[in-house]
Amino acid sequence: MSKFFDVLETRSADERKLALATRLPQQIEHAKANAAYFAESLKQVDAAAITSTAALAALPVVRKSELIELQKTRRPFGGLAASQWGKLGRVFSSPGPIYEPEGRSADYWRTARALYAAGFRAGDLVHNSFSYHMTPGAWILEAGAQALGCTVFPAGVGQTEQQVAAMADLAPNGYVGTPSFLRILLEKADELGIELPSLTKALVSGEAFLPPVRDALLARGVIGYQAYATAELGVIAYETEARQGLIVDEGVIVEIVRPGTGDPVPEGEVGEVVVTTFNSDYPLIRFGTGDLSAFLPGVSPCGRTNVRIKGWMGRADQTTKIKGMFVHPEQVAAVVKRHPQIARARLVVTNPDSTDHMTLNCEVGSPGGDLEQAIADSVRDVTKLRADVQLVAVGSLANDGKVIEDCRNYG
Repeated sequence: MSKFFDVLETRSADERKLALATRLPQQIEHAKANAAYFAESLKQVDAAAITSTAALAALPVVRKSELIELQKTRRPFGGLAASQWGKLGRVFSSPGPIYEPEGRSADYWRTARALYAAGFRAGDLVHNSFSYHMTPGAWILEAGAQALGCTVFPAGVGQTEQQVAAMADLAPNGYVGTPSFLRILLEKADELGIELPSLTKALVSGEAFLPPVRDALLARGVIGYQAYATAELGVIAYETEARQGLIVDEGVIVEIVRPGTGDPVPEGEVGEVVVTTFNSDYPLIRFGTGDLSAFLPGVSPCGRTNVRIKGWMGRADQTTKIKGMFVHPEQVAAVVKRHPQIARARLVVTNPDSTDHMTLNCEVGSPGGDLEQAIADSVRDVTKLRADVQLVAVGSLANDGKVIEDCRNYG
């Protein structure tokens, strides 16, 4: 069986550039002809002239942080989608809210390649612990697993005892989900005295895959790899056995630009990840993810020849991914609006013991009653995530404009 998913992974640089010179102008022309937003933003662009990443860098960036407002003014996808109801198979909602389309093509999110690199093969049973509710995470991984010929158990989130029981009964080969939830499941199995010897591999995403967590899984016989993906783009890059950065997927073009601009930065410099996809249903051209990363020099020793990024290194804006879910400054404002006692608030994100944790610090003059619990309930309602609430004196938070502060240690 081949070490590689297909021949695209080992193309020479010249072969990849030649394919890009043909495919990129076709995709830009398609976006202009079928997506109203790009018809306007790229009106003066000669698609035939955009045959390289250097030429692509002259086009405007549309950023994830703009999607909420874009989708309010031009429903349902801000004019960015080329397919509408009927041609699309599903539509999802992520916090914000931001709506994402899913087309009907097999492995729409291009996840099979990342799963293959992580050791998944036809005939495997995959325990999928991403959420199947409204957001696309579970469907992104399920589509790729089924394209490989795997069978999927749709576990979703929560109900840890039932999930462990199902794993014991069905003996899955692999797991997909967040790394922190896999650790929770394994610890629950220990608590229940249940062994899970069949579980030997994992593809994790949605949060940073820190070395202590990776090593803890390995000590249990589970070899874990990570994929970097978003709800809009699918898989952007994936890890291989080389453990030297993430290989950029063959279905996208990745640029690293200076945050707040569209200007590419020198190799090795940290900047915002900007992605152009060849997806025909959702043809995003220079989509600014708001994530930070940097290109690594050279090629991977695993034999795959596409460029590599260091991985997810935080956010270029204040929108932050926590336990696989994006939390926006607008959501913090929505919580504050529900409680007039709050003068200002700052959401601080940490990761003690390699698990994401939120604390909402609120400036309050007169606390009174069960305000802390009421605020915590509002955070859960708005973000779908739990947070501790800390009431502090008015004027004690830094006056620096920050609403969300990411204090996690990325190792």
